[in-house]
Amino acid sequence: MLDNRLKACADFVSGKGIACDVGTDHAYLPAELVLTGKCSYVIASDINPKPLEFAENTINKYNIQDKVKLILSDGLREVPSDDVTDVIIAGMGGETIIDIIKNAEWLKNEVTLILQPMTKAPELRKWLYANGYKISQEKAVEDGKFIYTVMKCIYCGDSVKLLDLASVIGQLDVNDNIAREYINRKSHKLEKIAEGLKNSGDIKGYAEKSKLAGLIGLLALEKRLGRIYVYETLDRLYPFSHQEKWDNSGYLVGNRYRPVNKIMLSLDITNDTVFEARAKGCDMIISHHPVIFEPLKSINETSVVYRLIQNDISAICMHTNLDIAEDGTNGVILEKLSKRFKFYGEPEPFEELGNGLSLGKICTLEEEEDTEKFGSVLKEIFGCNVIRFCNRKRYVKRIVFCSGSGGSMLSEAMAKSCDTLITGDVKHDVWISAINNNINLFDCGHFHTENLVLEHLKNVLDANFPFIETVIAETSEDPVKYIK
Repeated sequence: MLDNRLKACADFVSGKGIACDVGTDHAYLPAELVLTGKCSYVIASDINPKPLEFAENTINKYNIQDKVKLILSDGLREVPSDDVTDVIIAGMGGETIIDIIKNAEWLKNEVTLILQPMTKAPELRKWLYANGYKISQEKAVEDGKFIYTVMKCIYCGDSVKLLDLASVIGQLDVNDNIAREYINRKSHKLEKIAEGLKNSGDIKGYAEKSKLAGLIGLLALEKRLGRIYVYETLDRLYPFSHQEKWDNSGYLVGNRYRPVNKIMLSLDITNDTVFEARAKGCDMIISHHPVIFEPLKSINETSVVYRLIQNDISAICMHTNLDIAEDGTNGVILEKLSKRFKFYGEPEPFEELGNGLSLGKICTLEEEEDTEKFGSVLKEIFGCNVIRFCNRKRYVKRIVFCSGSGGSMLSEAMAKSCDTLITGDVKHDVWISAINNNINLFDCGHFHTENLVLEHLKNVLDANFPFIETVIAETSEDPVKYIK
């Protein structure tokens, strides 16, 4: 009953509850789901009456009138969300699919989306990731002379920027022959676009499209890319040029042109981290704190740098450039706070660095919060064993936060009329100053105010490098132990 395209859609349906087929046409997909026993009940919707007439004929033919409900609806507007676990939107343009999802907020409630765009697939992928959805699985299917892609998506709430490579190839398995053919075709199409740009005199556009076509073609051929491309992608997302002058972020250890097979994320690179990476087959570690910071006077067998080189493990370190980025360390703190508290107005930059860059954010709560209760929420957000604080005010209203070690920013926090500073590594004299100036101060720990960015970085890498496995180091843990 189904062609390869719709078979792939049916395979992605969970069967846990009610499935809804948007733009059902002849209702072949709903009939298949019911007749195979995968779903006990299916909603079939369409924007026009005529396709629903064809759908009714199919339903009558198979005598499944009590198991398929027909609904005349523009997208999902008239579709009841109760008990719907899967929504299939197939055979439409990417822009139309985006509009349908935009107008159905209930899709964020753990509903599986099965999407099969006929056009604008890169734009659809970028929109999904930018709006908190992720593609958990994607499959290329051949039907006649065409190759289609089917995506299985879920809302995760983490907004991720998808760059051009991943927006074109999606989350396809590069080891699959049909997927590689799909990727090859995209590479050839980009080559033609690049030639057109060259002929029109757009040299910059030609260079960009030509490079992208080459990368995609190389990926289809070799099924992997060099480590330098991971660095270049991170540089586009979190520009290393934005790091502070005293910092040492960048590609610090290893051969840039070796292929990368598996990445490990860690807040710091220790000997334990290197041992774990070697045991797990990781040939690249991306850390927040630089593995080389002060000038090295020697490199011996106990040196972390020596062990990285010995095991052919590259190290990319993103320190202040990650702290400054909108979706970096402080951006993740902002996102987590915004899920627990309502803010009045937009967050303000804290320490302004010029060129539109800033470190930390100032937020005003819509309603005052009790200081100790507020601290308990911070403990949950950061996953701290303990929080040190002084509550000179019994309320929290205008807060400022800066990841890592931001105690030195207390005077600036007071100058900007903040009643609460959230940071880590607070020194004794800063506590005394907070007490003397009647400001709340929360020390949530250097480690805990930064380590939470690793989960977001994993989502970024998973989205942009679906062909590279990324793991968070088990050894990325608080180096300080506590006696309770």
